[in-house]
Amino acid sequence: MAEVGARLPGWRMLSTDNAFLGPEHELVRRLRRHVVEDVLPNLGTSYSADFLASLLQTAVVHLKDQVGCQDGDVPLLMDSYYYKILAKCRLAGVGSNPMYSWWRSFPQPRAVVYLDVSAASAWRRSAEGARLNPLEYFGEHPEWLGFESFQKSLRKLMLEEVRDVPVTIIEERPSVGRTVDAVVEVLTS
Repeated sequence: MAEVGARLPGWRMLSTDNAFLGPEHELVRRLRRHVVEDVLPNLGTSYSADFLASLLQTAVVHLKDQVGCQDGDVPLLMDSYYYKILAKCRLAGVGSNPMYSWWRSFPQPRAVVYLDVSAASAWRRSAEGARLNPLEYFGEHPEWLGFESFQKSLRKLMLEEVRDVPVTIIEERPSVGRTVDAVVEVLTS
């Protein structure tokens, strides 16, 4: 997203990733850190999946709020919106939470650009599972088969969630630069 933003300076990049959060959103940054460092490692023991989903809702509502205060003349590229969080929660077994209906009532994007990365590439990027959290694989520990199965299921659910929105799928490219080229081409055409 940073490279896309550099090539499209008139666009606003929106994400809950630290690089895209301003100082006024320090709480979002801290909550994300606590989810990753405190809740996910203790999911199923100290914290329930419902507790996790309620914390993840803060990220979803933050993104919705940011869309609501968006200048309509400034194009916006948002990372995942609620779709990926919803799909991961469904895969974690909290798929019937009533808050998901609320999320689905949020303003929908005009279009979705889906970057289709192979499970094998994502596995390599995760240092063969060393940097994964429990919302990225099936099973007790990060292993290839549980990861691959989760990634295939995640892809299916994410595309199911955006079925009513125009979707452009960008197949995996050999480099970040080529991926950015493809994204910029879609966004500017």
